[in-house]
Amino acid sequence: MSANWRVSVDPHRCIGAGICAGTAPQHFQLVEGLSTPLAETVPPADPVIDAAESCPVEAITVHDSSDQRLIAPEP
Repeated sequence: MSANWRVSVDPHRCIGAGICAGTAPQHFQLVEGLSTPLAETVPPADPVIDAAESCPVEAITVHDSSDQRLIAPEP
């Protein structure tokens, strides 16, 4: 596993529920009503996984930055 994860939010799927920003405010914010990661690459952190797993429309994905393996949401 890589030392970093790549976090992305699909703006076409995001509905702006804000669960991610509430679950992991150090990693996500709402900008103009949509979720935006504060950084594209982050060190592994449980709140990032929790945010991806909590997204009601699965707009957040977390991949291993070295091999692009999907980490969350669980496939």
